Amino acid sequence: MSPSFDASKSLTALDQDSTLVAVIEMSQTKWLIAATIPGFERNPLKKLDADPDSVLRLLRRWRSEAIQAGREVRRIVVAYEAGRDGFWLARWLQARAVEAYVIHPSSVAVSREHRRAKTDRLDTELLMRAFLGWLRGEKRHCSMAAIPTI
Repeated sequence: MSPSFDASKSLTALDQDSTLVAVIEMSQTKWLIAATIPGFERNPLKKLDADPDSVLRLLRRWRSEAIQAGREVRRIVVAYEAGRDGFWLARWLQARAVEAYVIHPSSVAVSREHRRAKTDRLDTELLMRAFLGWLRGEKRHCSMAAIPTI
């Protein structure tokens, strides 16, 4: 029997040496994808057309680069904020052996003290910090929305 879904934390321990972690900031025509890749000092950031096949190709390319760098990638996890795009992308990625999660947007903490800069690059950094905390099982980083089946 599979464990029940817990929106507050990942039920699988995070092994950063074998997990490719990516977040997607989505808009109508372009998607910005940020990642942490095992064996890489840099955290790549790539802008793509809003196309799931492009995302999958990019994730597979990054996985190949990690393997060439001597790392074994046993897990690919992706997250994005819930929005008008809904859950179709998460289901599509899951059908292609990619763990996909949808972040509940109101659960990501943002500073309310000052007017904050709003760019897609900064949003991906915020999402990545929240998602990594959730993957590590830390409390109050963010919550995931349950992905409904069709």
